[in-house]
Amino acid sequence: MSKKYKIGYTSGVFDLFHVGHLNLLKKAKEQCDYLIVSVSTDELVLNYKNKQPVVPFSERASIVEAIKYVDKVVPQQSREKMKAYEEFQFDVMFVGDDWKGDPLWVKLQYDLEKRGSTVVYFSYTKEISSTLLKGVLNKIYSDKK
Repeated sequence: MSKKYKIGYTSGVFDLFHVGHLNLLKKAKEQCDYLIVSVSTDELVLNYKNKQPVVPFSERASIVEAIKYVDKVVPQQSREKMKAYEEFQFDVMFVGDDWKGDPLWVKLQYDLEKRGSTVVYFSYTKEISSTLLKGVLNKIYSDKK
């Protein structure tokens, strides 16, 4: 049975891979035949988040690549989503709803729709995040000192 979209795309850091990441990838694959996942490089994360990922890029990419919902993993070296669209010609971009209404995403959605693509927002898994996990780990290790 054919799915709603042919080619789907999503991107992320995927540091300290958790169930929220898995939920995003699973929901995305349920809607598209072919899912491309762009994993942020260490340099990109350092540049825009001003912090180093805990897990190096090559390992994060390997983890994401091993997920059965993912058809292709590519490095994300730029946050410019229209460049990704030009390269991969996806029908849909999947993103967490924490970005919904953000002016950059409103413009991106408009630009994609002019080209026949769209943005689908998924509920953000509020109970878990890599930032939350890092906080818990920092507390555990600082309590041991």
